[in-house]
Amino acid sequence: MSIFKACDIRGTYGKELTDQISYKIGRAVGTLLKEKHIIVGGDLRPSTQILKPAVIKGLIHSGCDVIDIGIVPTPVFYFAIKQLSADGGVQVTGSHNPPPDNGMKIVLGKNPITPEEIKKIQSLVESENFATGNGKIELRNVVNDYKNYIKGLFEPGNLTIAVDAGNGCWWEIAPDVLQKMGYKVIKLFCQPDGTFPNRSPNPAVYKNLKAIQNLVKTNNIDMAVAYDGDGDRAIFIDEKGSIVTTDIAIVLYIKLLLQQHKNIPVVYDIKCSQIVRDEIINNGGTPIMEKSGHAFIKSTFLKTNAIFAGEISGHYFFKNIGGDDGLFATLMMAKIIQEKGPLSQQIAKIPVYATSPDIRIPVNNPEGILTKIENYYPAEMVNKLDGIRIQFEHGWALIRKSVTEPIITMRFEGKTQTDLKNIKSEIFSLIPGIPTIDNE
Repeated sequence: MSIFKACDIRGTYGKELTDQISYKIGRAVGTLLKEKHIIVGGDLRPSTQILKPAVIKGLIHSGCDVIDIGIVPTPVFYFAIKQLSADGGVQVTGSHNPPPDNGMKIVLGKNPITPEEIKKIQSLVESENFATGNGKIELRNVVNDYKNYIKGLFEPGNLTIAVDAGNGCWWEIAPDVLQKMGYKVIKLFCQPDGTFPNRSPNPAVYKNLKAIQNLVKTNNIDMAVAYDGDGDRAIFIDEKGSIVTTDIAIVLYIKLLLQQHKNIPVVYDIKCSQIVRDEIINNGGTPIMEKSGHAFIKSTFLKTNAIFAGEISGHYFFKNIGGDDGLFATLMMAKIIQEKGPLSQQIAKIPVYATSPDIRIPVNNPEGILTKIENYYPAEMVNKLDGIRIQFEHGWALIRKSVTEPIITMRFEGKTQTDLKNIKSEIFSLIPGIPTIDNE
């Protein structure tokens, strides 16, 4: 399986991703950005301490000047690129992946990296046709600048907020900023440990949130937030200990941001509930659907000058910072509570549609299955933005094939449980021989 994905680089450390390969990736990025100023940061994973120096060495040997900002959350890495007027950057991070993994988030220029640029990096790594040069390295601490920047964007607050850093990169910065903004902070898993001993670094898998939910239920807490390993994703918990699904969090942001801005684009993930599109329209915005994936969502967000973008995995993009940031999203959610009341009361007013989880099914012929489903329905019902999305009167079905495995992923939604069941049954009836929906 290739470490070169559509939007970034990811793999198991020591097997797919080694210091030698990381050095070559540094050389490749340096070849594309020869004699430029490059920001390099990293997360807390033990393997980052090996892979990050290798990347830096590769960049320097290709003629780039490196500004090493140390171990920081990914949003601080993005901030540093802008703050220091750099030409690009590499953040060595496994993000939300399991502890044995690591990877790299790469910025070339001002826009998110494209699949074509990832392929160029892969081609250079394989050919080793690198530029050569003699760059230099500079160490720079940007954390205090970042803290001051974020604090300057908000008024002080007075809520009680529980922070589950998951032993990841927000362990110190998020509690410190919130406390200095006037919030009372209750910490959970706020000790730095890149082996993630207490929970998976992926908070978008809701079973990983039991500890923070229990903390809220046994304390007087207004809201809680759980971050992923590198801090660009955030999942929220209301004052009763219930998880705020990402669809609903997106709706809450939409309602706030569209209060004073009408007829402005809002970008949303193709996997989002129909309620997201409905609420964008109801609040005077212009909905723009985009395929799943950080780089795809962010690119469309920037190109359309959207006021907001939301991804089902817990990435929230805001116009006034030009991207996504888990801590900024937390402060925005606190603002929503202070202006509009407890989360549970706000959520109770939002319609909830019946949505399935992702259903992953091994198949022998994923392309054939997608073609069969596409051909069964009239063209006006079919959206091919990412896989096949069938729009029904009372819901939708999304069928996508994996780019790395013989697997299809399905997700369904209906306005009622009956609608959901009928849509799933209809789709599954078109592909006999695969596991039934009762075994999902």
